[in-house]
Amino acid sequence: MRSLIGRLAGLAIAIVVFTQFNSAEAVPAYARQTGLDCTTCHMSWLELTNIGRRFKLGGYQLMKAMAPDVERPLVTLSFEDPPPLIPLAFAIQAGETVTQNINTGGGASANFPRNAEVALSQASIFLNGKLIDGVGCFCQYTYVDVDRHASIDNTEIRAASEYQTDNFDALYGLSFNNNPTMSDVWNTTPVWGWPYIGSTVAIGPNANTVINGNLGQSVVGLSAYTLLQKTAYLEFGGYRTSDGVFSFMHSGNPIQDRTILSGTAPYYRLALTHDWDNAHQSAEIGTFGLTSNIYPNSLDPSGPTDHYKDTGFDAQYQYITDRHRFSFMFESIHENQSLTATYGGGGASNPTNGLNQINTKASYYFQKWYGINFGYQRTTGSSDQLLYNTGASVTGSANGSPNTSATILELDYLFALDGRQDHRTQRFVIQYTNYLKFNGASNNYDGFGRNAKDNNTLFVALWLLY
Repeated sequence: MRSLIGRLAGLAIAIVVFTQFNSAEAVPAYARQTGLDCTTCHMSWLELTNIGRRFKLGGYQLMKAMAPDVERPLVTLSFEDPPPLIPLAFAIQAGETVTQNINTGGGASANFPRNAEVALSQASIFLNGKLIDGVGCFCQYTYVDVDRHASIDNTEIRAASEYQTDNFDALYGLSFNNNPTMSDVWNTTPVWGWPYIGSTVAIGPNANTVINGNLGQSVVGLSAYTLLQKTAYLEFGGYRTSDGVFSFMHSGNPIQDRTILSGTAPYYRLALTHDWDNAHQSAEIGTFGLTSNIYPNSLDPSGPTDHYKDTGFDAQYQYITDRHRFSFMFESIHENQSLTATYGGGGASNPTNGLNQINTKASYYFQKWYGINFGYQRTTGSSDQLLYNTGASVTGSANGSPNTSATILELDYLFALDGRQDHRTQRFVIQYTNYLKFNGASNNYDGFGRNAKDNNTLFVALWLLY
């Protein structure tokens, strides 16, 4: 642990030197545009506050006050400058992952790439902010060092407006994006759900629902939404494979890594929200879902498909002041799987399966900068030898079960490389994942003697935003 922190400290010093030579007071693009501290819109990034949710639903339009004759720079990383015409931002995530045990029967170094080594998890460039009146964007392009590969990441263009009278308020708009649930604003659905940072090299379980990231950067979708009386949120839309003129929405993501849909996958999101105590407290409860038909082989999108129906339920509570910040979130997803194509092709033992996922966490931040987060995640579902057992050590499931559960403890410290204590856009993270069950069992889950706790990981990272 001491050696690990030392190596990351060396990286931080190098970045400090770089920052000083460039003398830019670096803050994210939205803060440069609005003039607001990041913690005005975020409880602690990425989790949005009421103000952050309104900003996103409003199409990223809020702009800090300027004299009419002020000339806006083309690009800037300075907080003091007027908002730039091209709202760029940058992010770097670098960390070290230490897996509890890499020496079990049949295991190989390929199962644990870059274990106990500092690795650049990702480096991203963003185009984030107001484009024209009524239209804004969140556009991300990311390089992942472990894969040595760059591609488009979560990307959204949003158009929004508001209708107000003395007795009625309706905020409404359209979201054009490449990942289902990306348009959501409560951090209780998959794209922006917790944990907000994680290891890119740690061993992960085999099973996952379609809505939980399996369509990201493979599809393109358009949804219409409205927030009525600041209380009722409704969103409906659909997703299709991002081909033809929409191919830029999977730029850099090769066909073998994508998921190919047949037809349109309808998506919905409904929620009720309320704030009180002068907006220091807020709560939300809602549901979301996606129905999709997927070709099992992305290289041959023809013939029969598998049918998936994902239904989610979520809730969130926040208490936010300058001194104390607390939040709780809960998300559950149930997926019905009708595996017509995969079962017919010999890739599944059952023609139908079910999968359930739970993700919940509680967070506390003191003075906005010191945080502790504790989460619990669980996946359960139908046993299926052909679907979930790779037959290999480390990644296999001897009983063909997807059942996995884990607790996650994360400590955060936010700081400012440029000395601006009111805009701390850098984060030091210590995250420990403790598996209670992995790929179907607590002990000897792969049939080669590996236990769930062998996959426990310590992840120490720097997350830097500019």
